[in-house]
Amino acid sequence: MRSIGEIVAAHVSGASSPGRTIAETYAAIRDHADPALFISLKTEETALAEAAALEAAGSAGKRLYGVPVAVKDNIDVEGLPTTAACPAFTYMPTASATAVQRLVDAGAIVIGKTNLDQFATGLVGVRSPYGVPRNAVRADLVPGGSSSGSASIVSAGIVPIALGTDTAGSGRVPAGLQNIVGLKPTLGLVPTRGVVPACRTLDCVSVFAATVDDAWQALEVMAGFDVDDPFSRQMALPTLQKLPSGFTIGLPRVQDREFAGDSLAEAAFDLAIERLHGMGIATREIDLSPFLATARLLYEGPWVAERYLAVKDLLERDTAAIHPVTREIIAGKPLPSSADAFAARYRLAELARAAQLAMQGIDAIMTPTAPTAYTVEQVLADPIRLNSVLGTYTNFVNLLDLSGLAVPVTMRSDGIPSGVTFLARAGADAMLASLGRDFHAASGLMLGASQIKVPTPAPLAAAASDEIQLAVVGAHMSGMALNGEMTSLGARLVRAAQTSNEYRLYALPGGPPQRPGLLRVAPDTGAAIDIEIWALPPASFARFVAAIPSPLGIGTLHLSDGGSVKGFLVEAEAVREAEDITGFGGWRAYVGREIADKETLASAAG
Repeated sequence: MRSIGEIVAAHVSGASSPGRTIAETYAAIRDHADPALFISLKTEETALAEAAALEAAGSAGKRLYGVPVAVKDNIDVEGLPTTAACPAFTYMPTASATAVQRLVDAGAIVIGKTNLDQFATGLVGVRSPYGVPRNAVRADLVPGGSSSGSASIVSAGIVPIALGTDTAGSGRVPAGLQNIVGLKPTLGLVPTRGVVPACRTLDCVSVFAATVDDAWQALEVMAGFDVDDPFSRQMALPTLQKLPSGFTIGLPRVQDREFAGDSLAEAAFDLAIERLHGMGIATREIDLSPFLATARLLYEGPWVAERYLAVKDLLERDTAAIHPVTREIIAGKPLPSSADAFAARYRLAELARAAQLAMQGIDAIMTPTAPTAYTVEQVLADPIRLNSVLGTYTNFVNLLDLSGLAVPVTMRSDGIPSGVTFLARAGADAMLASLGRDFHAASGLMLGASQIKVPTPAPLAAAASDEIQLAVVGAHMSGMALNGEMTSLGARLVRAAQTSNEYRLYALPGGPPQRPGLLRVAPDTGAAIDIEIWALPPASFARFVAAIPSPLGIGTLHLSDGGSVKGFLVEAEAVREAEDITGFGGWRAYVGREIADKETLASAAG
């Protein structure tokens, strides 16, 4: 089981080559002898030809030079069919998904498409006509789903990284059940163009890896805005940095903890808490009830209609082609009405606000990845209820727009892996990775199903203690027109955030560039506005502030999580002739509307 760094270093130095690594990968697949692992596998000759072409082109600029990668079969790969584990749904894509293409452009070699719970509906890994991939750690256990094959191939040490998807926990539960890392990025950070939808508004591409560092390298390659993906978000990916002093993690209250009667799972979570304290990290209990109530909305609310939309044509054409359990979940009861959908959105907004309040004063949350583990036999006997139990701590995450990272904790006395998931606000992916890599290393575990011990990660640089944090709301945000002014001053992105609901946003007259104005108003008369928080050295902060033109200035912004930060504000007099754009929720959404309107006008004129 070699890391990305070891593979690339061997290729560049000549100690190995992409061709030799591909040959070793196919030998490992034959040795593993699991016919349910792949739905489609490239021929070894094809993969070796790709490796030869890569060698001829050279390694320059290719961070994943010759690294073998597997991809879940609901993500398009050019040259391989996409089935979503349903033969009747099969099609041949004309291009790879954006995420896959970025891996390939970085030098990765896709070897095949892995098995999954049909249409990515399930957390168990047994709902596929292509068989049940073997859990590489303990063969009688379910592999976890829906990204079953991707987790199994990484745990078995065949490839260092594999792509999954995550809507309700499909990128985390399999990791927890197979002693590996599952990175679930912020929604929209990695484009989902070329992914068969489950719930399109909640789907994300996830990464399975043996270590956090390998998962992070894959994320760095895949992350970035895709103008052709309407769910892609323009947000920069911060670098990994040492956790600051005073870092605090929220734990579910004892009464909120659910282990389905599994005392060994409960003991493993207690061990995880002890490990945090041993790392010098503070903990405090939080009310998890709004999170758990949100989880129930996913399958009891209108979001199941999104799953229906993804397979509507096939359902109408050939109902029997869909796995019976999948069919029961997607079409087993009447679809919710429009009124039901709005009622659920209102309820979600209430729960999201309660969740934000519960997270005040903490940096992240730690939960079990799953309450317990089940065997294949148990799940086949009770498929829907036990699947629901496995989603206890995962179903709410994407509904609440949280980032997540699943990491192993221990190998229980019964040979079952146990893991935890760290959760934080959208945009906090780097912070979670910085935390997870140290937590995983402290476990002393073996990697996946191997006998190779978790390596000690390289130490991270500490953030400058005298940095000053500044919230930006408009053209200085990542990817926007004036962001270069921030980066040229040595600023670094800390995280994405939102203001409290006591602000209104305006498009100020003048320009270019067009500028926003954020005005503080009475509580509950404004809205939460999207912002980014950047950190600058004091001298850079002073230069930046000195150049701010009237009517803008720097004041204290109140955040939705209860914190505060220095940030841009506008004088009240300046917004009298300005357009109120509060309803867009942020400058990016407003600018995106402006661009779309101009393109529509240009098209009509042409």
